[in-house]
Amino acid sequence: MSDFGDDDGGAGMDEPLYDEDEMQEYYDPEVLEHDNEDGQNGTRDDDDMDIVVSGDPSAAANHKSEQQNSRVNNVKSLKDKKIATDQRTTTPFMTKYERARILGTRALQISMNAPVLVDLEGETDPLQIAMKELREKKVPLIVRRYLPDGFYEDWTCEELLQ
Repeated sequence: MSDFGDDDGGAGMDEPLYDEDEMQEYYDPEVLEHDNEDGQNGTRDDDDMDIVVSGDPSAAANHKSEQQNSRVNNVKSLKDKKIATDQRTTTPFMTKYERARILGTRALQISMNAPVLVDLEGETDPLQIAMKELREKKVPLIVRRYLPDGFYEDWTCEELLQ
C-alpha cells in the first residue's frame, strides 16, 4: 500500500502500470518532415540562410503565413515587396535589439562550428568571438526590417555599423 492509500502495484508486482496498446506517440513524423518547393525535406532556401528578421512583428508573421499558404505565388510576391537599396527609408543604424539578435545568432553559429572570420587570439567564448566579428564588421548576416505595410528592407551589418 502506498502513502496515498491506494495499491499502485509498485515493487513486486508483475503487471505493468499501463498497457502497451495505450501508449501514445508524442511526435508526428509528418509534421517534422515538411517539403519545400525544391522537394527536399527540412532544408531552407539560400535566400533565408543569413537573414535576421527585425521590425514589425505582425508584418513578419503575415509574411510567414503567406509563405505557408502559397509557395508558388509567394516567390513573385515576396520579391515584389523588397524595397530597393537606394529607396530605403529606415535609419542606417543598428538598434540594440538587432545587435542582441545578431550577436546571439552569430554566437550560436560559432558554437556549432561555423567558420570564424577573425583572428581568435586565444578566445574560446563564442559570444566574445561574435562581438569581435561585429567590431571588425565581419558578420556575414543581413538584417531584414519589415515595415507595417508588409514591405521589407535588407541591410548588411556593415552598413548598419558606422
